[in-house]
Amino acid sequence: MADKEKKVAEVESKPKKPVKEKKKGRLKEAWRGFRSEVKKVVWPSWKQVLKNTGVVLCVVLICAVIIGALDYAFGTGVAALTKLFG
Repeated sequence: MADKEKKVAEVESKPKKPVKEKKKGRLKEAWRGFRSEVKKVVWPSWKQVLKNTGVVLCVVLICAVIIGALDYAFGTGVAALTKLFG
């Protein structure tokens, strides 16, 4: 019984040889897949791109102002505490 288990373990542990495929065939197939996926993309209009860009810029500006205000407030608070206890 132990001999059978040993043989099974030896058979399972042998590395399998990789199957060689043609690289040109894989590359050609990948290119075809890429082209077919790009054809499915729905690109936004120029008007929509400009609108989205404006929204992003506004949100970034608002976040920058909030972060700047918090930085100033905390900096002033720390300086006041340092003067008070320092």
